[in-house]
Amino acid sequence: MTDVTQSGPMLAADGTPLKQSLAKSLRRQKMRALLLIAPLLLFVLFSFVLPIATMLFRSVENSIVVDTIPLTVESLQDWDESSGELPDEAVYAAFIEDMIAAVDAKQHTRLGTRLNYEETGMSSMFRRSGRAIGRLDLATDAPFKDKLIDIHEGWGEVQTWKVIKAHSVEITNGYFLNAIDMRRTPDGAEAQPENKRILIQLFGRTLFMSLVITGSCILLAYPISYLLATQPMRVSNMLLILVLLPFWTSLLVRTSAWKVMLQQQGVINDTLVWLGLVADESRLIIINNQIGTIIAMTHILLPFMVLPMYSVMQTIPITYTRAAKSMGATNWTTFWRIYFPQSIPGIGAGSILVFILSIGYYITPEIVGGTKGVFISNRIAYHISSSLNWGLAAALGAILLAVVLILYWAYDKIVGIDNVKLG
Repeated sequence: MTDVTQSGPMLAADGTPLKQSLAKSLRRQKMRALLLIAPLLLFVLFSFVLPIATMLFRSVENSIVVDTIPLTVESLQDWDESSGELPDEAVYAAFIEDMIAAVDAKQHTRLGTRLNYEETGMSSMFRRSGRAIGRLDLATDAPFKDKLIDIHEGWGEVQTWKVIKAHSVEITNGYFLNAIDMRRTPDGAEAQPENKRILIQLFGRTLFMSLVITGSCILLAYPISYLLATQPMRVSNMLLILVLLPFWTSLLVRTSAWKVMLQQQGVINDTLVWLGLVADESRLIIINNQIGTIIAMTHILLPFMVLPMYSVMQTIPITYTRAAKSMGATNWTTFWRIYFPQSIPGIGAGSILVFILSIGYYITPEIVGGTKGVFISNRIAYHISSSLNWGLAAALGAILLAVVLILYWAYDKIVGIDNVKLG
């Protein structure tokens, strides 16, 4: 026999080294795969990652003060606010110079709005003082301290300058402090006055009601899902259509319908009075409170609990329960020892889905919740659309995101996210 050995590298059909040809082929495959997923990556980047990053940045960004009155901010660094005395003439002169430029650029009202989030009355003070300050002349009207105090008495208060100095940093923790009912001061973090401490209560209410809604959905969805999974295919498909039927109606319409049904002269109270269960003068108050929000949101989010449960339950072999019964197990033992443990992944998937949806819900609490049944999301919407305090809204959103991530992590540690199934 003749011993044939390969003296050089193995070649492909086109004569190039096989290793080089394979590497080139793999690069082409990776490039095609990247091009295929590029639209999805861009969509996730611009619709999810970028908005979250912007929100996190807005929650600490505070450049408006130093950008609008930079000379004043620099001069205030040498002022000892603990002395209880007003700043010297140099600070007032720097402030006048900054304000004249700010009035010309129409930026002084924005600065006043920003500082008004921290101290009520600052916005009107900047707005009223702007026109008078704009008429001052830097060369001939000095000194400015008394003139500025004559324009508005607020410029003669130490607290005004303390607020300006305390919030003159470019990166601030003030929004996050406000989000937990505290505030940034020259002396450090302090608790808000009693009449302004509402956000911690709102966070607690949001978490509590979301848990109640999730629990209510579990109690209602489990028998429905069990029925869907154990009926013949023709019957279960018809019942599943009824479960999905609410999705064909606008969320706003469904919520408005609950507002009509829950009011004291609504369908539910009229029915209870007609049945004699409730006296006409003692109609239930189930609107504009937590009860109304829980009832409406349980109905709206129920399909999101039914679908994961049903998709898991229909995969549970019926032979398991038959085998348990053939060995003498009762119906309850068969359900509790055999069927229920296998359905837990569906409960976990539905619970995560419903809880995350409910904790950030806005429309339903806004319409049926009144003042006692609203969520923290309604407060975030208020600061975005009405008070225009986007920094506080971003801080509240960041805290809400952190709470969801912490709960998700805790669920993973206790139950295990790998055990969650959607079917």
